[in-house]
Amino acid sequence: MKRSKVNGIIREADAFIRSFGYRLPPFAYWSPDEMRARRGEIGKIVERRMGWDITDYGQGRFDELGLFLFTVRNGIAADLAKGGGMLYAEKIMISRRDQLSPMHRHYLKAEDIINRGGGRLVLELFMPDAEGRIDEKAEVAVPVDGTIRRLPAGGLLKLDPGESVTLLPGVWHAFWGEGADVLIGEVSTVNDDLKDNWFRDPIGRFPAIEEDEQPLHLLVSDYPARLS
Repeated sequence: MKRSKVNGIIREADAFIRSFGYRLPPFAYWSPDEMRARRGEIGKIVERRMGWDITDYGQGRFDELGLFLFTVRNGIAADLAKGGGMLYAEKIMISRRDQLSPMHRHYLKAEDIINRGGGRLVLELFMPDAEGRIDEKAEVAVPVDGTIRRLPAGGLLKLDPGESVTLLPGVWHAFWGEGADVLIGEVSTVNDDLKDNWFRDPIGRFPAIEEDEQPLHLLVSDYPARLS
């Protein structure tokens, strides 16, 4: 993706998020220079990969295959092993109309996916088999706002604004917006996008960036090179 495209997505996403009365934390608006200047005090932001995250899954077709994310807060995986500490994370995301976030599962993360507004959020769901791969036959049973919803394998769960689904580790899911762009909330166990994603197809998690202009804000994938 070109950096100019990334910058444009950030501007559009911020306006869309604000249109629902949601506000990102102050560090969202720090420039790259300000983040570098404050490097000594933003260790948790950098180490926990909080901030802007835009992906085209390495395919270069963001409008068709992609997702906007912003990690608002995040714990650390080491605390999960200890059973105490900050064991949770929160994201705000945007799934554009008919923009696919491809089929994947998580090894450790349980997550609530919440339609915060806009169009309808559609999820295609499968249960895992004994090896963790997609079970093409098993019935899917997931909690939707406290009630169990049952679907055939590969069934489509459609969430209207205000509705949410709980996905436990291992449940395979792909999703997209129907009718309009969708603002999505995610409340989950500690998030680790480097190690806790298993995609059905061999695709990447983070985009390759072509630097045709300066970044408006750094992406979490920029941190290792620009804030080391």
